[in-house]
Amino acid sequence: MIEVKDVRKSFGEVQALGGVSFTARDGEITALLGPNGAGKTTLLRTLVGLLHRDHGSISIDGTDPAADPLKVRNNIGFLTDQFGLYERLSTREYLTYFGQLNGMDKPSIARRIDEVTELLAMEDILDRRSKGFSQGQRIKVALARTLLHRPRHLLLDEPSRGLDVMSTRALRRALVLLREEGCCVIMATHVMQEVTHLCDDVIVIAKGHTVAQGAPQQLCERTGIANLEDAFVSLVGEEGIV
Repeated sequence: MIEVKDVRKSFGEVQALGGVSFTARDGEITALLGPNGAGKTTLLRTLVGLLHRDHGSISIDGTDPAADPLKVRNNIGFLTDQFGLYERLSTREYLTYFGQLNGMDKPSIARRIDEVTELLAMEDILDRRSKGFSQGQRIKVALARTLLHRPRHLLLDEPSRGLDVMSTRALRRALVLLREEGCCVIMATHVMQEVTHLCDDVIVIAKGHTVAQGAPQQLCERTGIANLEDAFVSLVGEEGIV
């Protein structure tokens, strides 16, 4: 479980997070919704300990990432917008390398590579070098790296961007299976269809502040609007920040 209370973060005079609070539970997929510039990526980077917060508290299964970042990172998979692929390595070689970095033994790495390859339907690129990969193929490899060490928490920054229909379906199947295994998943996304059909909970932030949290249906009921996208716009507008 991830618990965040009044987290704030500034870069000079720019306040990226002005007071974010929420709880993301195990065995659930939590959507992180917000306009561009709302602070979503800053929040994710703060959760994993890549950025130090200025104020507030973060607890990931009882551990503060600022106090023990290595313990937290060992149990987190983080997919960012920077994939960091090594173009001279094949997908298999790349995943093997990151498995070793995570302290996995060779049999476990080989077994897990087979599992994530099937999960994400990427058999066709497993033994290809990543140079020349499409955006969707690059995202698949980065996501496979994120899942390789079986993290209990997943932080995903727009994981479906650039994916075709079949790859998007594979991603959704993977997330459903991870939820069934008890993972705590936080997914920043702009795709309302994903939120409606996949997510158990939604955190709405704007200009670095938490606007609302609840199941998609609860947010619709709160605003009296049946369509989640329109409800989202209404919630953000309620705070006078659009």
